[in-house]
Amino acid sequence: MATLFRWLLRLASMAIFVTVVAVLLVYYLAARSLPEYDKTLAVNGIASSVEIVRDNSAVPHIFASSDADAYFGLGYAHAQDRLWQMVLMRRTVQGRLSELFGQRTLDTDILMRRLDLYTLATRSVAAQTPEALAALKAYAKGVNARIAEINDQSLGRGAPEFFVFDAPIAPWQPADSIALVKLMALQLSGQFRDEILRARSSLLLPDPARLADILPDIPGEGTAALPAYASLLPDAQFPRYAATSEPDDPLSPVPRRGLAGASNVWAAAPARSAGGGTLLANDPHLGLTAPSTWYLARLQLQSGGVIGGTIPGIPTVLLGRSPKLAWGITSSYLDDQDLHIEELNPDDPQQYRTPDGWARFTTRRSIIEIKGSTPVTVTLRWTENGPVLPMARFGIDAITPAGHVMTLSWTALSDQDTSLSAALALMGAQDVDAAMQASKLYVAPSQMLTVIDERHIGMKLVGAMPRRDAAMQAQGRLPSPGWIETNRWQGVFPPEDNPEWIDPEGGIIGNTNNKILDRPFPEHVSFDWGDSQRVTRWTQMMQGRQVHTRDSFIEAQLDTVSPAARTLLPLIGRDLWYTGEASAEGTPARQRERALDLLANWNGEMSEHLPEPLIYAAWLRALQDRLIRDELGPLADEFDHVEPLFIERVFRDVDGAGAWCDVIRSVAVESCTDIARLSLDDALVWIGEHYGNALESLRWGDAHQAVHRHSVLGDVPILRAFVNIRQNTSGGDFTLQRGVSSGKDPEPFLNVHAATYRGVYDFNDPDSSVYISSTGQSGHFLSRHYDNLGTLWRRGEYIPMSLDEDLARAASIGVTHLVPPQP
Repeated sequence: MATLFRWLLRLASMAIFVTVVAVLLVYYLAARSLPEYDKTLAVNGIASSVEIVRDNSAVPHIFASSDADAYFGLGYAHAQDRLWQMVLMRRTVQGRLSELFGQRTLDTDILMRRLDLYTLATRSVAAQTPEALAALKAYAKGVNARIAEINDQSLGRGAPEFFVFDAPIAPWQPADSIALVKLMALQLSGQFRDEILRARSSLLLPDPARLADILPDIPGEGTAALPAYASLLPDAQFPRYAATSEPDDPLSPVPRRGLAGASNVWAAAPARSAGGGTLLANDPHLGLTAPSTWYLARLQLQSGGVIGGTIPGIPTVLLGRSPKLAWGITSSYLDDQDLHIEELNPDDPQQYRTPDGWARFTTRRSIIEIKGSTPVTVTLRWTENGPVLPMARFGIDAITPAGHVMTLSWTALSDQDTSLSAALALMGAQDVDAAMQASKLYVAPSQMLTVIDERHIGMKLVGAMPRRDAAMQAQGRLPSPGWIETNRWQGVFPPEDNPEWIDPEGGIIGNTNNKILDRPFPEHVSFDWGDSQRVTRWTQMMQGRQVHTRDSFIEAQLDTVSPAARTLLPLIGRDLWYTGEASAEGTPARQRERALDLLANWNGEMSEHLPEPLIYAAWLRALQDRLIRDELGPLADEFDHVEPLFIERVFRDVDGAGAWCDVIRSVAVESCTDIARLSLDDALVWIGEHYGNALESLRWGDAHQAVHRHSVLGDVPILRAFVNIRQNTSGGDFTLQRGVSSGKDPEPFLNVHAATYRGVYDFNDPDSSVYISSTGQSGHFLSRHYDNLGTLWRRGEYIPMSLDEDLARAASIGVTHLVPPQP
C-alpha cells in the first residue's frame, strides 16, 4: 500500500512538474512577441530616422522628416501592437479564413469570394491620388519592416495567436489597406438585411397593412405604402419559411441586424461656446471586441501634427484633429445597397434575364483551402446588377423563387474606390472648406462627416449616393426584379448633391444616426435610419444651454437617460398603475405591484446601479415578443431588439396598429392592457429565474455587462478568462451613452455594441482636447496595455489628446528609433 502511495505521489508530482513547465514554456513563447518600445532598429525603406515616442498610455507619437517616413512609422507601430488583428482582417476580406479555422468559416469565405472585395481593392490602387499612393506604399514598408524583424529575431511570430493558428504572413501591400476600408464598409452596412427582413415579413403577415407597424418609418414625410413583396413576382412560388437563424460568429464580417454601425457627433460654433472657440464631440459605435477596433496614434506630418483614432492596417487618422481642424464621423444610414431578383433561363441556367433579353453570367472559379478538409471550388457569378449572393445566407432562400437567384448592387463594389485618398487628404486640410472638398473622393462606407476649424463648423453626407429611377417598384426597400429597367441603378449622384450644412444659424450641428432631411425619393437618402430616440435627448441637452464647454459635451456623451423609457412606460403601464387592488405576499400580482411601484418613480436613467432599467428592459422585450409571435411565428426571433416606434404605434393604435394586441389564435379578444400585464409577468418570472425575486436588489449593470470578446480565443476554456474583458456598464439601446443589448439568450442584455472611441475637441484650448478607446493599445493579452484604457472608458474618463511634443516625451514609456542601415 505504501509503495502504491509513493508511486501515486511521484506521478502526481511529475504531472504537476510537466504542467508547470508547459505553462512556463507557453508563457515564454507568448511573451517573446511582446513589443519592445525602447530600442534602436536599422530598417530598409526610410530616407532618414523615424522616432516613435510612446506616451504613458502607449499611444505612439511619430516624428519624421518626411510624410513618407511618418507613414512608415505608423505601419511599424500598427504591426508592433496589432499584427494579428491586421492579418485576420486581411484574411477576412480575401476570403481565406478557412485556411486557419476550417469548416467554421467556410460560409464567410464563400460570401467574401462572391463579393470579390479584395479584387476590387487591388484594381482601386491605380485610382488613388499620387499623395495617397505614396502614403500607402510607405505604410506597407513599415508593416513589412516589423514582419522582417519578427522573422529575423524570432520574436514569437509577432503575436500569441500565430502559435495557435499557424500560417505564413505575406508582405503587406497597398491593396490590403484599401481592402480593409471595403471590409469596414461591409461591417457598417445593414440595408440589404432590412430588405430581406421586410420581404420575409411581407410574405408572412396576414394583414399587409401591418408591415408599416413592425418596420416603421421614422415620423415625418415618407412613403405611404409599399407593394406586397409577392406582387412583384405574381406567378412565383416562394419557399415556405424555415426557422433557420444566422450563426452569431465573431469572425463574420456581416453584423446582425441592428448591430451595424452607429455613432454620435455634435459641434458648436464660437457663438455657442463659452470659451469662444469651436467644439466637437464624436463617439463612433461598433461591436465590442478585444482588442478594440481603434488604435490611438499621432503623426507629425509636413502639414502639422494629426492625432486621433486609426484602424490598424489603414494608414490614416480616421477621426481626430490637427492644429487647425477636427473631424468626426457617424454612420449615415444611406441606402447604398439594393437586392435584385434575377430570373434564370430555363433552357440555359448560365444565362439570366435582362431588359434586352438573356445574357450570360460573368463567371470565375475560385478554390478555397480548408484546414483539415478537402478544398472547395466555388463558381463566382456576376450580373449587370452585381454579384450573385449565396442562397443559404441571411434568409435569402426564403424570399427567392425557384429558377431565380439574388444579386446585390452596392456602392462599395467599385474598382475606382478613392475613399482612402479622401481620408488621407482630410488630414492635411486646413479649414472646413478644404475638408469638404477632400470629402468628394469618398465612395464607401458612406458617413456623416462633421468638421470644425477655428471659426466654422460643417457637416456633410460623404460617399456615393446611388441614382435610382423615380418609378422603381419598391423604391429600394424590397428585392426587385433585376430585368426591369426602372429597378436598376443609373449610376450615382455627383458629390455636390450630397446633403451639407455649413455654419447653421443656430450654431449647433449634430447627428445621432437620425433622419436628417425630407426629400422625395430617389433623393431621399434612406427610408431606414438608425435612431428615432437618442436625437430627442440630444436636442434637449444642446438647447438646454446657451453656450457649451468641453465638459458639457462630455456630459452629453455620457448621458444615460432613455427617452424611449420616458415615452413608453406611461403608455404601456397606464391601466396598470395605481389600481388599488390588494395582492397577497408571494403572489405574481404582488410582485407585479412591486415592479410597477419602482418604475412609477423612475426617471428613465439607465444606471448600472439601479434595478428599474432591468425590469423595464425585460418587460419591453417580453412585450414585443408577445405582440408579434403569433403573427410572425419563428420569424419573430429576427426582431430581437425592441423597436420603440412599433410599441408606440400599437399602444396609441396608430392606423389600427392596436390589432397586434389581439392573439389571433385565441377565441377571446385581448386588449393591449392584457398583453402589457401578461408580458410584465413574463419579465418578472424571467428575472426571478436569472437574478432572484428581490427586485430592489437588482442591478442593471449585472445584466448589461460590456463584453469585449476576442474573436478567436474568446470561447476557449480558461484562456477566455485572460483574453475577454467584461465590465458592468450603464446606458442602453436608446441612450446617448449607447450600449446595445445582444438580444440573444441566455444573456439578452449584454452590452455588445457601444462607443468604442470617444473624443472631444476644443479649439479654445486645443491641447485640452481628450479621447479614449474601449480597451487598450496592445492586442497582446499579456501586455498591461491590453485593457488599461478600458477601465477609464467604463468610468467615463478620458486621456489627454495633446500635440505637445514635450508632454509626450515627459511621460514616455519608451522611444523607438528607426534608422536607415549603415552603408
